[in-house]
Amino acid sequence: MDALENIKSRRSVNYFDPSQEISDEDIKKILELSALTPSSLNLQPWEIIAVKSSDKKKILRKCAMDQAKVEEASVVFIVIADINACERNIDSVLKSWVELGYMDVKTAVFYKTLPQKLYGEFSSQKRKIFAVKNASFFAMTLMYAARTLGYETHPMDGFDEDAVKKEFGISEEKTIPVLIAVGKLSPSAKLLPRAWRKSVKDFSKIV
Repeated sequence: MDALENIKSRRSVNYFDPSQEISDEDIKKILELSALTPSSLNLQPWEIIAVKSSDKKKILRKCAMDQAKVEEASVVFIVIADINACERNIDSVLKSWVELGYMDVKTAVFYKTLPQKLYGEFSSQKRKIFAVKNASFFAMTLMYAARTLGYETHPMDGFDEDAVKKEFGISEEKTIPVLIAVGKLSPSAKLLPRAWRKSVKDFSKIV
C-alpha cells in the first residue's frame, strides 16, 4: 500500500470480524516493521505482548472495560514502555555504533552516561515520559504496519492498567500507554465518513 494512502485511509475500527484469524507470521511481520521505529538514543524502550488466543483475549477484555472488540479482533497488542531500557540497551546501542563507524570508543564511553543525564534516574518522571513517548512512536508505526498488510486497527486507552499488569505478568515499574486491536473489518460494519478534524491553521503556525 502506498504510504500516502495508508495515512489517509487508516481508521480506528470498532467492529472486527471474529472469524478472521491472523497468522504468527503476519504478527512477526508487523512487529519487524514496527521495530524500525526511531527512538531516543536508539534505546528502543518498548516491549510487546501479542494477545492472540481466545482465552487470553477473554481475560484482557475483562481488563478493558468489557469492550467486545478485544475478543473480536484477531490479535491485541499490549504496548509496554520500559524505563529500564536506558540501562538494559545502552551497551548494545554503543557496540553497534562503534562497529558501524558512527563513533569511536572514546566517544562511546561518554555516551554511556548520557541516558541518565537526559532522562533522569530510574524512578524519575522524566524517565517515564521518555519510555512512554518512544513506545507511543512504536504504537503508531505498528498501526501503519498492520494496515500495510491489510489489517484494520484500533488504539485503546480504556483499560485498567494494574489489572493488565497482574494478568499478563508485567512488572509494576513498567507502563502500558496503549492497547492496539488488530483484525479485519466486520462485514456487517459500515464506516461512516471521517469525523471532525482540526484544520492545519487551527493547530499550527509557521515562524
